[in-house]
Amino acid sequence: MSNNVRVRFAPSPTGPLHIGGVRTALFNYLFAKKHNGTFILRIEDTDQNRYVEGAEQYIIDALNWCNIPYDEGPGKEGGFGPYRQSERKAIYKQYADQLIASGDAYYAFDTAETLDFHRKDHEEKGKTFIYNWHNREKLSNSISLSKEDVEKRLANGDEYVIRFKSPKDETLYLTDMIRGDIKIDTNILDDKVLFKSDGMPTYHLANIVDDHLMKITHVIRGEEWLPSLALHYQLYQAFSWEAPQFAHLPLILKPTGTGKLSKRDGDKLGFPVFPLQWNDPKSGELSRGYKEDGYFPEAMINFLAFLGWNPGTEQELFSLNELIDAFDLERVHKAGARFDPEKIKWFNHHYMQEQSNVQLAEAFKLQHETLSGYDIEYIALVIGLIKERATFISDFWNLSHYFFVAPQSYDEKATKKAFKEGTKELLLQLVTIIKSIEDFSVETLQNEIKGWITSNQIGFGQIMMPLRLALVGELQGPDVFDIMFLIGKQETTKRLENVLATL
Repeated sequence: MSNNVRVRFAPSPTGPLHIGGVRTALFNYLFAKKHNGTFILRIEDTDQNRYVEGAEQYIIDALNWCNIPYDEGPGKEGGFGPYRQSERKAIYKQYADQLIASGDAYYAFDTAETLDFHRKDHEEKGKTFIYNWHNREKLSNSISLSKEDVEKRLANGDEYVIRFKSPKDETLYLTDMIRGDIKIDTNILDDKVLFKSDGMPTYHLANIVDDHLMKITHVIRGEEWLPSLALHYQLYQAFSWEAPQFAHLPLILKPTGTGKLSKRDGDKLGFPVFPLQWNDPKSGELSRGYKEDGYFPEAMINFLAFLGWNPGTEQELFSLNELIDAFDLERVHKAGARFDPEKIKWFNHHYMQEQSNVQLAEAFKLQHETLSGYDIEYIALVIGLIKERATFISDFWNLSHYFFVAPQSYDEKATKKAFKEGTKELLLQLVTIIKSIEDFSVETLQNEIKGWITSNQIGFGQIMMPLRLALVGELQGPDVFDIMFLIGKQETTKRLENVLATL
């Protein structure tokens, strides 16, 4: 493949970036890097009515957090800008005029009321109104009107849109890199609006013109754009431009496997659908993000890569560089990919184990004021003992609180199990032994205490269960000798004396 591969991710700044958009950006990024190409971010903000303040920066921040930054785009000029469609307004009109001149497009003066009347009239007759070859000569446009009438309307400043003139009785033969060959009868296509009455292009025209001028070689986008493929191919033909290769990615489905994943699904089932937290400037509604929920970007990327793609092997864990090496559009599925919120937790658990204990300790310390008096090295030692049972940094406190705060109460069920007749006397002896140990290392503690238990023919459970209860407050946690070593002799003795006084 040519080293001149150029792909683009072209979101609209109408709100936060959905997880499906992140997946589209990721596949574009992987494809570009696989072929030493360029990954471009283009902001498609032609619909000014839906523009949301802060959405563009959110998109950029999300891509950066996911470690899939763009090579060209807003703030990263590459000689093909501007990269916001609203700043390219003057460019599109000349191409719309070119299509008018070639006869591939026409002016349409129909009012909204007229079109609404035709839609309702068709509905009453059980039909669907389509503006195309079978009725355009009966409507108000430059095909049905005289040249003089059209010129007069334009001179008077009458509102108009420019529509593409879809051909009659033709068959389009298209190719998609994922879906293969596609055949379309042009008689079923409508004459899409290319240029709106507000002087802005629609997505269709702006998208084609920008892809051509930015030398895009491959258009990798969501399945929802598949119905637009015929029009886009025809536009390339009308301009006599070489079309890029197209690849339409499968939908990301709800966890049930039916229907497209939405924010509502995440709210209902308790998981985010956005990479970063989003505060809606209009409604004030705060939406959860994967970053703030404690996910690592590596986990999200690894998880998203498998939504619609597989490497053809049993391997599931991939670094970003490994994904780049393995990625191939031919291994992207046509069928929708089910979103599994438990699977991304599985990935997160793995990537947490990959993090250094010091890195995790620094993040953990920021979450709890109680830890402010502890140095990072101590917190890191604690994390080394408990992180295997954690999925998120937010899990650490429940797993490790007893390393920092002595238990204030004791689990009732565990107490009944650990404290039997004679337990108090045995613990009093244990306190004496612990006080006598000079080298308070894990190895010495094990040797001294286990040796005492064995030589006195005491059951291990008779000592280890109440000892753990005294240290933790319940019968859980890592090895008791690790806990004793970390909290130290004085604290260990204090907790044993406290459980004797309390129980």
